Amino acid sequence: MLYQADAVPTFSILIAVTMFLFFQLLSGGSFYAFSSLSPQLTELSLASCISYDPEENMITITCQSANLSDIHSILGDQNVLLKENDVDVDVDNISRNIDGDSGNVWQLNAGIAVAQNATLYINSTDTSWFKILADGETAHPILVSGNLKIDSAKVTSWNPNTNNYTTSQDSDRNGQSVNIGTPRPYIVVEDDATGTTDITNSELAYLGYEAGYGEGRTGLRYEAGDGSIISGNEIYNLYFGLYTRGVGGMTIENNHIHDSIHYGLDPHTGTHDMVIRNNTVHDNGSTGIICSLDCYNISIEDNKVYNNTKSGIMFSRNMFDSIARNNIVSNEDNGIIISESHNNEVYNNIVSDSGTGIDVDEDSYDNVVYNNTMMNIPETSEALYLRDEASQQNTLYSNILINEGGQEISLDSNN
Repeated sequence: MLYQADAVPTFSILIAVTMFLFFQLLSGGSFYAFSSLSPQLTELSLASCISYDPEENMITITCQSANLSDIHSILGDQNVLLKENDVDVDVDNISRNIDGDSGNVWQLNAGIAVAQNATLYINSTDTSWFKILADGETAHPILVSGNLKIDSAKVTSWNPNTNNYTTSQDSDRNGQSVNIGTPRPYIVVEDDATGTTDITNSELAYLGYEAGYGEGRTGLRYEAGDGSIISGNEIYNLYFGLYTRGVGGMTIENNHIHDSIHYGLDPHTGTHDMVIRNNTVHDNGSTGIICSLDCYNISIEDNKVYNNTKSGIMFSRNMFDSIARNNIVSNEDNGIIISESHNNEVYNNIVSDSGTGIDVDEDSYDNVVYNNTMMNIPETSEALYLRDEASQQNTLYSNILINEGGQEISLDSNN
């Protein structure tokens, strides 16, 4: 009797498991406990969520999770996504081997669209260097409506004709005059994005070009992606190091951003609740850090900003309720500018060796500027430069100039 009592539930369990597996097969489900079945089911699942349109030359990702290896295994087309066999290349006459692993370098000759609620991973699990091909005529985009996660990888353009990065030095905008530049790949987080685009511990270079005002080819552009993180990266030789529009809750910290053709960091129209912290921003073709047109709750703190073409840090066109503090700004035409902006605080900054220290224009009001130190500003009157009536509309105190002789000059008495 004991044997029969045990046998009945055991037999029932076997029947239940068999029925479960049968219905899983009918429904197309997967059950990873059975390792001999899971690879086939995984590939079938990927095949249903990775597609390629040859007419548009666009790969579309709808998977909950996918990486470059997944795309490669499903498409099987070396002309679209190639995994390099040899990594030794010559860049600027320097022979390099990327991470010593020839299996982790990819060449993409198409665009990628990441659909809503999908996620594409470009990271060190299968990627050291992701080269997006640009022959000087075509710009392949990465368009993100879901999530993009780049971590510990290098992402650049690559010109197969020159076996080198694709440059776009002909990109230019001067006032209303625009020179369309050489097309290069670019990343855009679309305005319908449902997730975040996080870029961490990576290298982004030689992306973006001048395609005309509003065309969105700046290199790294966020139209959505609230809460995204950009941290610990080297970002260089992009057209704009970063452009955002209407995005909230982003953190940009511990990055090295340099040699952009235009701005270094350009949060724009309606960007809000952003932290820009502990970045080094230098040698960009326009202002180093600028937020323009209705930006609010922006914190710019503990950054080193130098050698940019125009200004170091700029509050522009109705930027409000924001802070610039503890920044070190040097070798700029203008150190820190407050232009047509209000209700901001600028304090504990050091500005040195620049044409002006802190510049406040007559259309700015209710800003508080205090405890800043200016050093080696050629003209004392331009260390804290106030346009007509600016001193009557803003509060300024405890700001000093240290001249070349080491003498401290209070700037408040000059206001």
